[in-house]
Amino acid sequence: MNPDIEAIEQVVRDAEELQNDVAGFTGLLTEEVALVNFIGIRLRGRDQVQEVMAKALSTPLKDVLTKNELLDVTFLRPDVALAHLIKHVNDGRTGALTFVLVKDDDTWRIALAQTTPVLTS
Repeated sequence: MNPDIEAIEQVVRDAEELQNDVAGFTGLLTEEVALVNFIGIRLRGRDQVQEVMAKALSTPLKDVLTKNELLDVTFLRPDVALAHLIKHVNDGRTGALTFVLVKDDDTWRIALAQTTPVLTS
């Protein structure tokens, strides 16, 4: 298998595993990351993500857990990839999750994470 795809798959697994670990999760991000969460809150930069995530984990949001299902990876350049995922939330919601990942010094990091709710009829 392609080592870059394997590394990106690991980032996806780590993002799920570290969702309640501020330092661990934000370590997966670029310094200038852009993140748009499930309800449309837009964050910019690792510091802001750390601050907002720490506050959220001191509320009942700490019990809202997700599973990430990786659908595919598309390379835009050898050092830039799109990962398309489905986010399964333990409260029954589903989201279309997109990561833009960049490779820097042989390490893949999330530069953008965007979740869009998937409506079911």
